[in-house]
Amino acid sequence: MRFLKKVLFAAALCTAAMGASASPADPKNGVEYETLATPQATESGKKIEVTEFFAYYCPHCNVLEPQLAAWVKKQGDNIVFKRVHVSRDDSVAPQQRLFFTLQAMGLIDKLHTSVFHAMHVERNRLNTDDAVFDFVAKQGVDRQKFIDTYRSMGISARVRRADAMMQGYNVTFWPMIAIDGRYITSPSQADQGSKSAKNEEQLNAQALTVMDVLVAKAKAEKK
Repeated sequence: MRFLKKVLFAAALCTAAMGASASPADPKNGVEYETLATPQATESGKKIEVTEFFAYYCPHCNVLEPQLAAWVKKQGDNIVFKRVHVSRDDSVAPQQRLFFTLQAMGLIDKLHTSVFHAMHVERNRLNTDDAVFDFVAKQGVDRQKFIDTYRSMGISARVRRADAMMQGYNVTFWPMIAIDGRYITSPSQADQGSKSAKNEEQLNAQALTVMDVLVAKAKAEKK
């Protein structure tokens, strides 16, 4: 019993120390972010590569999107921003192929937020190929050209690449943000050092603050 009390007391001290020292503006490895055991290859050269792992059906990704878009715009040429639509099961496979097809056709900037709106406001689940084809046609996209791209080997290769990246980055939840192939964080993780309750937009803001620090850290380490 005496040993157990000592263990609990030590744990309490560690927790208190972590809570006192950790914050989004001064994030700690293992608290507000993690360092990957095996760094992943990036393609951004001297710029910092920032990758969002997300899913269209994910309500948290939907809430994060406008804040993240504003953050990316503010970063400007400081970063190279990428998105990876994660896999889950057959029910969301059409959404994943939708994303990579829009990406391949150069339509992400035009229709990315429209897909979120369709799913989370209009309640269009986009969980079948035909539902996806009907949606893009209503957005003014050439239906047959989209279908041909959607069913191409190139899109299948992008899906396989996404699956490989999920394994490499150990993606088990989303949204998750990777910085320069080395660091990962998320809205929930960025709040690990805090004791106060927050709404989702506040959690997102904390994650973006952590990302600011990690981008600066990665940039300094490239020099």
